[in-house]
Amino acid sequence: MNIILFGPPGAGKGTQAKYLVNKLNGYQISTGDMLRDEIKKDTDIGKKIINNMNDGKFVSDEIVNDLIKKLIFDSDKKDKLIFDGYPRSLSQAKNLDLFLKKSNQKIDYIFFLNVDKKNIIERIQKRKILEKRSDDELGIILKRYDTYMDTTKPVLEYYSKNSNFKEIDGNLQIDQITRKIETFINV
Repeated sequence: MNIILFGPPGAGKGTQAKYLVNKLNGYQISTGDMLRDEIKKDTDIGKKIINNMNDGKFVSDEIVNDLIKKLIFDSDKKDKLIFDGYPRSLSQAKNLDLFLKKSNQKIDYIFFLNVDKKNIIERIQKRKILEKRSDDELGIILKRYDTYMDTTKPVLEYYSKNSNFKEIDGNLQIDQITRKIETFINV
């Protein structure tokens, strides 16, 4: 089963992805984790990424798509992909469709965790303390949220027409969101 978890930064995609990975014996595809790994390794790509993240911008589709493509075509991960934070643009969504078609896969569910800005700010400020992430400064949070809302509106419209698209109130508690997801995937 392939699933997309869609929502603004701090919506709880990573938390739900970890749960689904364990529940479905799947693989979490977290672009955020992949990008932070490139930064940690201090690669040239990592340096470009950190500049974009610190400016509250998204990393280029080209960089993200190259990182994602390798994982989609990994036969060990076929039909076990839990996308956390991807796609974030219409271009990425169309590339994902193309990659999945070429690898003879499909998306079974798209879960949109819809969370208001106030809750996002509170969650990310807590996460900053717990995880010590450099991209969790208040100014950056606000830019990332606004950029997310502007950039992903076309993606939301693109996916919301699908019968496998499910909007979930992301303001709920973690376990309540998990139970809502479980009702759709029947596990």
